[in-house]
Amino acid sequence: MKTYEMLYVLDTAVSDEDKEAFVAKFENIVTSNGGTVVSTDKWGAKKLSYPIKYKTDGWYALMTFVADGAVVKELDRIAGLSSEVLRRMITIK
Repeated sequence: MKTYEMLYVLDTAVSDEDKEAFVAKFENIVTSNGGTVVSTDKWGAKKLSYPIKYKTDGWYALMTFVADGAVVKELDRIAGLSSEVLRRMITIK
């Protein structure tokens, strides 16, 4: 298993409870598939470098986790299906 980082940007219009639900959802995907979440850093709302879907602000979070490649594919798939996720990027640490 390898260590990965997932940086994702949520729409700032999403409520605080829903933001926490997204954080828990992504962490649950990792743990339910045999991975381990090392840390989740919530960076908060920041101005985007360029507009994404006509939005100028985004809520950033960085999750560091240990898992295999199948978990990475599932995380990318689930994040891609969510319209609240403006951008996501998963890299090997």
